[in-house]
Amino acid sequence: MSRHTRRRSSLQVRLTVAGAGVLATVAAVATVTVAAAGETGRRYTGSPASAGADHAVFVQGNELAGNTIHAFKRGGDGKLTAAGRYATGGKGGDQVDAPTDSLASQGSLVYDDASGLLLAVNAGSGTVTSFRVRGQKLTDRRVVDSGGDFPASIAVHGSVAYVMNAGGEGSVQGFRITAGGLKPLRGSQRSLGLDNDTVPLFSSSPGQVAFTPGGRELVVTTKSANTIEVFPMRRDGRPAERAVVNRSAGEVPFAVTFDRAGRMLVAEAAKSTVSAYKVRSDGRLELVQKPLPNGQDTLCWLERAGDFFYGGNTGNSTVTGYRMDRQGRLALTNDVGIATPPSPRSQGVIDLAVTEDERFLYVQNAVSGTVDGFRIGRNGSLTKVTTATGLPAFAESGMEGITAV
Repeated sequence: MSRHTRRRSSLQVRLTVAGAGVLATVAAVATVTVAAAGETGRRYTGSPASAGADHAVFVQGNELAGNTIHAFKRGGDGKLTAAGRYATGGKGGDQVDAPTDSLASQGSLVYDDASGLLLAVNAGSGTVTSFRVRGQKLTDRRVVDSGGDFPASIAVHGSVAYVMNAGGEGSVQGFRITAGGLKPLRGSQRSLGLDNDTVPLFSSSPGQVAFTPGGRELVVTTKSANTIEVFPMRRDGRPAERAVVNRSAGEVPFAVTFDRAGRMLVAEAAKSTVSAYKVRSDGRLELVQKPLPNGQDTLCWLERAGDFFYGGNTGNSTVTGYRMDRQGRLALTNDVGIATPPSPRSQGVIDLAVTEDERFLYVQNAVSGTVDGFRIGRNGSLTKVTTATGLPAFAESGMEGITAV
C-alpha cells in the first residue's frame, strides 16, 4: 500500500496556470530598477583575469532522442562562450503536463569537486552518466542504472552520491564515487512510498534530494504530499530504513538549500514562499522561520551565494533575491521581490547555478532556450553580463539542469 496518494486537481491547476503566464511578464515588471553597471562586485581573493581561465558552465539539454551536456567556457568577467556538446549515452525525459520544466526538479546536473566528476540524470532511460571534467572538456563517460524510474535529482557528500527516482513509488538509490565512475551501494535503496506512473505527473513527483551540510541526513521534498522526508544516515553511507516524514510549513515544497549555520531553506511553489528549518539529528524538522512570500509566481528553485539566496519564479520569469541577516532571519533584498527584470530572451526561468567564488549567478530560461549570467553585487543585486543562446527550448521537452565549475 502506498504511503501517499496522488492529489492532482487543485495543485495541478495552480501550477499549470502559473506556467501559462510565463510570456506575460515583461511589461508588468519593466520598470523595476536593478544595479547600475558600475555596481561593485562581491569580494573575491582570486585574480579576475584568471578566474575563468579553466572554468565552465555545463547545461543539460535533456533531449528526448539523446540527452546531451552543453559546455560553455566561463570568462573572468562571467561571459559564456560555447565550447562543445557531449552525448550522455542516455535519453532525456519529460514529465506529464510539465508547463516549462521537463524534469520538475533541482539538482539534475551536479559537479563534484572532490572527484572532478560531472553527474547527469537520463530520465528517459533510467540511467545516470558520469564524466570526468577537464576545463570545459568532458571525458571518460560512464553510464549506470539509476535503480528506479525517471531519475531527476542527485546529491553528493564525500564519496557517496544519491539519486532520486521520481517515477513509480519513488526511491533514493546510493552509489559509491570511484575512479571508475558510480558504483551501486548495496542495500542503500529506499522507497518514497509515492503512487506515480513510470513517467510522473510534474506536480506529484518529488522535487529534490539533498544532503545536509554535515552529510548526516538525506532530505527529499515531495510536492503534492506536502512533506519533507528526512533519512538519518548511517556511518556506512546507507540511510535509515524509513524516512522521518515532516509536514511542510508551506505548500508544494520543491527546492532545498542551506545557510552558513546549516539551517535548511525550502522553496515552496504554490504561494512562492521560502521557509527555514533546523534539521534535528533524529530527522525531525524545527521551523525557525515561517513561509516568507516573494510576491512572484511559482517559486521552484533556490540557490545560495554567501549570505544571499536567489530563487527562480517560473510562472512570471523572474529571479528573486534574499538576504540572511546576522540573526539568521531571511528577508527580500528589495520590496518588489525581483532581483533582475525579465526580458523577451529570458522567458521560462527554471534552474540556477552559483559559481564557487560566489561572484556569478547563471539562470536557465526554458522557453527562450537561453542562459543568463549575472554578476552578484555586494548588496546582492544582479547585473547581467552574458546571455548564451541556442539551447533546447521547451516544446515537447526542454533543457533542465545547470552547474558552474
